[in-house]
Amino acid sequence: MSLILDRPVTAARTVSPARTSSASAPLSRTAAAAATTTAAAPAEPAAPRPRALPEGTEARGFALYVGIDEVTAAQTGTELGDIVAQIKALVAQIAPAAETHAAVAIAPTGAGGRDVDVVRLALQDPSAVAARRQAAEVAEEPGARGGVVVDISRKRVLLDGEAANLTYKEFELLQYLVLREGRTIERSELIGGLWADGDDEVPNERTIDVHVRRLRAKLGAFEDVIRTVRGAGYRFDRHADVSIRHASTPSPDLF
Repeated sequence: MSLILDRPVTAARTVSPARTSSASAPLSRTAAAAATTTAAAPAEPAAPRPRALPEGTEARGFALYVGIDEVTAAQTGTELGDIVAQIKALVAQIAPAAETHAAVAIAPTGAGGRDVDVVRLALQDPSAVAARRQAAEVAEEPGARGGVVVDISRKRVLLDGEAANLTYKEFELLQYLVLREGRTIERSELIGGLWADGDDEVPNERTIDVHVRRLRAKLGAFEDVIRTVRGAGYRFDRHADVSIRHASTPSPDLF
C-alpha cells in the first residue's frame, strides 16, 4: 500500500486573445471602482475554533490507534511495518518538528474482538481500560449475566447485563410492584403511592395503563414480569430470571 503525498496540480487555463476581446473593453468608472474596492477588501479572519480542552491544560500531541491484523495487511499487499513507516513519513512532511513513536499491540492468537479495541486496551487507553473495568464489574454482579436485575440500592435495572433506560417514575413504578411481591396493586393505589397531590401531572386510572405499557416496552423480552390482573390492577410475582438487589438498609418504601 502506498500513500500519495503530493496533491495534483491543476494546469492554469490559457485564454486566446480572440475570446478576451470583449472582456478587455474599458470598464465604467463605477464598475472599476467597485472592482478596486472588492480587490482591496481584506479577508475576514477565520473564526477561532472552540477549545475542547479543560482550562489549565494544553495539548502535547495525540495517539492514533490503527486496527488491522497481520493477515488483513498481507491481503492488501502490505505489512504493519510499512504502514507505520508511511504514516511517520506523512507526519514528517506535514509537521517536520513533530516527534513520532509507534508501538505495535499484540494479543493472544484467536482472542477475537475488534482490532482497534484490542489495540486501545493493549496500549492502556484510559477510556478503553475504564470500559473494560466497568464491564468486568457488571459481569461479576449476581444475576447480571442473564435475566433482570432490579437494583434498588442503585436505582437501576439491568437486562441481560445491560442497563435499561428507565425514567425515574418508571423505575419507581417497577419498584413499587417489586416490593409488594405477590399482591395485586390497584391503579388508585399506584396513583396515591407514586404521585403526590401537589404534582403537576397526576395521572388518572386510565393513564396508569399508559405508564405500565411504556415500562413493559423498555423491559423488552421480560415485559411479562409485570402481570395484569383483569379488572383489578397489576402485580409482580417471583420469577426465576428476576433478581432483586436491596439496599444495605431497609427501604422506606418496604413494609
